Amino acid sequence: METREPKHIIRIANADLIGLKAVGYALSKVKGVGVTFGIAVCRVAGIQPEQKCGLLTDAQVEKLNQVIKEPLKHGIPVWMLNRRRDFDTGADLHVTGGDLQFSQENDIKLMKKIKCYKGIRHMLGAPVR
Repeated sequence: METREPKHIIRIANADLIGLKAVGYALSKVKGVGVTFGIAVCRVAGIQPEQKCGLLTDAQVEKLNQVIKEPLKHGIPVWMLNRRRDFDTGADLHVTGGDLQFSQENDIKLMKKIKCYKGIRHMLGAPVR
């Protein structure tokens, strides 16, 4: 059996992941993906979460990208998503990367605009929670 060298850096969901880490934990480097969600993505994609990230094939990397992009279509439960019942669309979404930061900023702007308690705390620069 041929052993191959692991890649040092792998690109998944527009984030560079360290190739020597386990896939389930390396996915937590993607903004919007935690350890629990990362392990669930691995299980749905048919990849062992303990496998080194650098040993993934191109097909496995593509499958991980697809599951992270559309988790509901691949069987991830709704309660694991990070943006349920979106304010604008009403849909259950899981946003990652720049989209996550953009939606958070818009949520804070909306709270400031309607002058709710949390919005006022954001305006004053006081602790919100």
